[in-house]
Amino acid sequence: MTQRNLHVPVMLSLLLLLVSCSAEKPAGSFIPNPYVRSESAFGNLPQGRQWGSASAIHYAGDGMIWVAERCGGNRGPGSCEDSPDVNPILLLDRDGNIQRQFGAGMFVWPHGIFVDHERNLWVTDAAVAREGRKGNQVHKFSPQGELLMSLGIAGVAGSGHYFFNAPNDVLVAPNGDIFVADGHNTSTANRIVKFNSQGEYLTEWGHVGAEGGEFRVPHALAMDSQGRLFVADRGNSRIQLFTQDGEFLMSWTQFGRPSDVYIDEHDMLYSADSESNTGPERNPGWERGIRVGSASDGFVTAFTPDPVKNPAGTTSHGEGVTVDEQGNLYAAEVVERAVRKFTRR
Repeated sequence: MTQRNLHVPVMLSLLLLLVSCSAEKPAGSFIPNPYVRSESAFGNLPQGRQWGSASAIHYAGDGMIWVAERCGGNRGPGSCEDSPDVNPILLLDRDGNIQRQFGAGMFVWPHGIFVDHERNLWVTDAAVAREGRKGNQVHKFSPQGELLMSLGIAGVAGSGHYFFNAPNDVLVAPNGDIFVADGHNTSTANRIVKFNSQGEYLTEWGHVGAEGGEFRVPHALAMDSQGRLFVADRGNSRIQLFTQDGEFLMSWTQFGRPSDVYIDEHDMLYSADSESNTGPERNPGWERGIRVGSASDGFVTAFTPDPVKNPAGTTSHGEGVTVDEQGNLYAAEVVERAVRKFTRR
């Protein structure tokens, strides 16, 4: 036997040992964590104001972060519906200072957010007000906070061409086409709706299910440099990839149970998993946290775990995620009611 062949049994033994060890540990245990999580919330709010639940966060450029939080509460009493004088949309600088704020009295339940190539801000409102006069819409704002467009019928739930039923997220393609992920639970329509830049209906696809092209809560959207649309199909614990015409391409499960997906200019994908292992049907055996990898080949290269190992409810840690040019992560937290910064080592 040659010297090279003598190494084969040793290599096989090491491989088997690694596999057996990984079977005993939650998924993500062997992926490096290059981030330091801040213990305190990021963002300096005015005296007397506290963070509400937040799932909407997006990098604005130039070191700025857009956040839409729920006016110090979440849903129901104490939320934006009961706080018409509180601005839920905040622009924070790299030190967490508020540079701009607006949106008071406009929202019921801010949920998803996107910054387009002209730096306009898009925010989804995923609930209907008690009196039925607002909600279930997607709003487009200028960078200064001027309302430029609204999609959906205010306060009305439906699944027609110009109606929404809890729109989770919005994305604008480089050519101006608008994509909306609609349906925050599986008792209503779960679909992707496409409009042109003027807000005119073009097409839609998807319904409740677990096959390719079907959804169980399409919770967030992202697009890579190839123009592929990434959908965080949270209830199915996967990311689905589509063409911009709705042709199903593939599914990825290696990024956990995604509540949010964000793709930066280098085609790095960031997936915020806030629900894995919180129940028998919520991706058991997987750790919650933020996974980072390539949007080109899907290879996961980094993972920062949720420090809450046994959450009392069905979610914890970051539900929304974004990243700045220095590689620092920012997470929007629902249960903890905070924005958290993860500094790149």
